[in-house]
Amino acid sequence: MSLIRIAIIGPESCGKSTLSLQLAAALCSQGLRAVAVAEYARAYYAGRDYQVSMADIEAIAAGQLQAEQHAAAEHDWLVCDTTVLTCKIWADVAFGQPSPALLQLYRPQDYAFTLLTAADIPWQPDPLRSHPAQRDWLLGLYQAELARQGVAYTLLQGGQAARLAQALQALGRADLPKK
Repeated sequence: MSLIRIAIIGPESCGKSTLSLQLAAALCSQGLRAVAVAEYARAYYAGRDYQVSMADIEAIAAGQLQAEQHAAAEHDWLVCDTTVLTCKIWADVAFGQPSPALLQLYRPQDYAFTLLTAADIPWQPDPLRSHPAQRDWLLGLYQAELARQGVAYTLLQGGQAARLAQALQALGRADLPKK
């Protein structure tokens, strides 16, 4: 089977990490070799102060892609908790534009499915989050960039169960075994 990459993207505190774990588990329950690829920014900032430079964003983008490449060695389905698109949006917001080096890493068409999480769930504070009142604005930035790149996406809304069901439907995998 060829590799299938699923991008889960969206504003801060919109359920991406939870959904990536749930979706990977659901795909595994269907007998697929799936894995959730964690958001690399968390590992990157685990051992350093949260100060953002373009070099940090570039390193995070490269680390995210490396994590995907590593996971692809043993899995056919990658459920990616964020992608380089998030780094591009981050660079746009923080610095007005991405660097040429970041754009070299930016390949939104590499994902067979793009799932965009809406900002319709409660904000959860976290040291790596900084835009609690701007999630709808950030969602608009994602939508505009996906449109600019010609990337089709599914907007996921509602609680955890609703989002998982919408994601499985978007993937054509809504045939989960009944428990």
